[in-house]
Amino acid sequence: MKKIYLLNDQKFENIENLEVFEIEYLKFDIDLKQYNALVFTSKNAILSLNKNTQDWIDIPSYVIAQKTADIAKKFNANISFIGSSGHGNDFAYELIPYLKNKKVLYIKALKTVSNLPNILRENSINIDEIVAYKTTCNKKEPIILEKNSTIIFTSPSSVECFFKKYSWHSSFKAIVIGKTTALYLPKNIDYQISVSTSVEECVKLALKS
Repeated sequence: MKKIYLLNDQKFENIENLEVFEIEYLKFDIDLKQYNALVFTSKNAILSLNKNTQDWIDIPSYVIAQKTADIAKKFNANISFIGSSGHGNDFAYELIPYLKNKKVLYIKALKTVSNLPNILRENSINIDEIVAYKTTCNKKEPIILEKNSTIIFTSPSSVECFFKKYSWHSSFKAIVIGKTTALYLPKNIDYQISVSTSVEECVKLALKS
């Protein structure tokens, strides 16, 4: 069986994890009493916020996708809306009718690729932002990747950190979790995009390829 490398830590049968980045949850103080809507575009934003305060649980949460919602549900969060697009900019447009006349907090990464907060501001949404976590390339030694392997890229950070450690071989196949991540691949690399922005769908596609 051809090797499939997944560039994060989620576990799947017949898939090898190749972790090239790490998540650092940041410490911060935030008075949540002034907000009546929280926006999440990743599970790490939820996990970081919960490490800093549990006062967020009762505030209505607006989350980008079902997988993110599943993490919020583990904390008994008050989920008001789950996006269907899975992409940051599209999610912003989905949110506009729900966030009118609300005071909104967007919990985000240090580096983001979407234009979500600006889209919301341009549509008269009162939104603040707080940086809750950051992604950095790890210092693990690179391994020898087997030829004819499939590489699953799950975020722009996974693309950036992979190419800091590895060279692309012409026999490799690339699968990406979404169109935003695909933009970060070198232009000479062909790729397939999963039907939805979930790691599970990426893995299904890799197993079929």
